[in-house]
Amino acid sequence: MKQFQIVGIGNALVDVLSHCDDAFLAENGIAKGIMQLIDMGRAVDLYGRIGPAQEISGGSAANTIAGIAQLGGRTAYVGKVCDDQLGAIFAHDLRAQGAVYETPMAPKGGAQETGRCIILVSPDGERSMNTCLGWSEFLTPDDIDEAQMASTEWIYLEGYRFDGPESHAAFAKAIAACRGAGGRVSLTLSDPFCVERHRDAFRRMIREDVDLLFANRAEILSMYRTEDFGAALKAAAAEVAIVACTESEKGAHILADGQHWHVPALPTQIVDATGAGDLFAGAFLWGLTHGHGYETAGRMGCIAASEVISHLGARPEADLRALFRAQGVL
Repeated sequence: MKQFQIVGIGNALVDVLSHCDDAFLAENGIAKGIMQLIDMGRAVDLYGRIGPAQEISGGSAANTIAGIAQLGGRTAYVGKVCDDQLGAIFAHDLRAQGAVYETPMAPKGGAQETGRCIILVSPDGERSMNTCLGWSEFLTPDDIDEAQMASTEWIYLEGYRFDGPESHAAFAKAIAACRGAGGRVSLTLSDPFCVERHRDAFRRMIREDVDLLFANRAEILSMYRTEDFGAALKAAAAEVAIVACTESEKGAHILADGQHWHVPALPTQIVDATGAGDLFAGAFLWGLTHGHGYETAGRMGCIAASEVISHLGARPEADLRALFRAQGVL
């Protein structure tokens, strides 16, 4: 038995969550419902403009790993923070969930700080993310522990992390160590604009190294440059063994072994859509690594997603295993 079931690699960020209306988004040049990268100056200015805010440890893959840890999975995370206040918050919160987090902190006092994502939640629950990567952008191959990558059944790679000068090399090192020891690779596309920036690199990785692809409808349409959702799903399934694609309130589609399962979403009052895809991925991976079939793992993913969108913040607050039992999947 390997030490870990899933090790995630991504942008280590602290989320700053605040509510706003669509007029505020328009006035401040913020595109609704997507992630846009900003620099530290813009982050400071925007922070001064928003209303009351809540700081919660985040980062897409870190949310996924936190969900797996809450479920009792053997898991670890790799992501760069600074030795500052937000960095300490991030590390404490992730370890408190039960995940291993050992990435060396960057020294404080430089031009960069721990990354943060200012998430503006609209009345409809949609989130508009303004991300200042800070130190998370500078994850390098030196931060990848090959022994750790060889000691996991799966690695989970965050598409957002492609926005970094040495990220592709760091991913390559992690993939080689994991696959070389018989492990498998999962990738989340993260955001349609992320796909636009890195489509060629994503496609090479999907074809050559990825065993499980996570995406949502917009991301998979962007990846395969089509408006035909069914065609995009088939194109992905032709390139990767397992495809898990979410479709908001319509649930999720799982394609594997020549089969296609549609898993319905759970009706939920949306408070904050942040983290829905992250927790879907975490529960799905937890299900697979605990011997459940693809359809059941998909149902677990939808249950976890429904929990996280029912409250502010991208980390689960309820006992996910209890929810699985209540829904008859555990």
